[in-house]
Amino acid sequence: MEEAKELMQNTESTETSLKEHDTQKGKYVTFKSGNEYFGLKIQYVNEIIVFQEITAIPESADYIKGLINLRGKIIPVIDVRLRFKQEPFEYNDRTCIIVINVKSTVVGLIVEKIAEVVEIQEENILPSPSIGHTDKSENQYVYGIGKVGDSVKLLLDPDKLIRDEDLEAVDQTNENTQEEEGEELS
Repeated sequence: MEEAKELMQNTESTETSLKEHDTQKGKYVTFKSGNEYFGLKIQYVNEIIVFQEITAIPESADYIKGLINLRGKIIPVIDVRLRFKQEPFEYNDRTCIIVINVKSTVVGLIVEKIAEVVEIQEENILPSPSIGHTDKSENQYVYGIGKVGDSVKLLLDPDKLIRDEDLEAVDQTNENTQEEEGEELS
């Protein structure tokens, strides 16, 4: 009897999870960076938080701004504009951090401002153009272009946005930070 009850609970949990996934299908959080609007699949987004103090990581790439403490969890933060090799901008009250989960790691993306959550049907997503891009670095993070009304959103691939080397450097920094905190507690 207990097994049947547990099986039913697991089935209900799976159905709820599938329904949530269906409601997220085709939805994107859009944000502004420079003069362009970008979109991230909502399934990657954990939350959006106000900009907060960042602890710098010595000798890291310029676009890795550092670490933040989010409710006791230390997460790396990346400035999207610098990652795209755009001009830096001064952070203000519209600046947000989009907390995403990518490659089993939680990362914060600093963006100028959040635009909106939009639904983009699969048929309205075009492949990323390669015309005029002899240097692929600018285009390497975009997997498609979403048509939303009269505008377009550049759709980002978070897996390409975050390099494995960056995660390794941050993991190493996190380990060192945790060791130092442990020593302070002793």
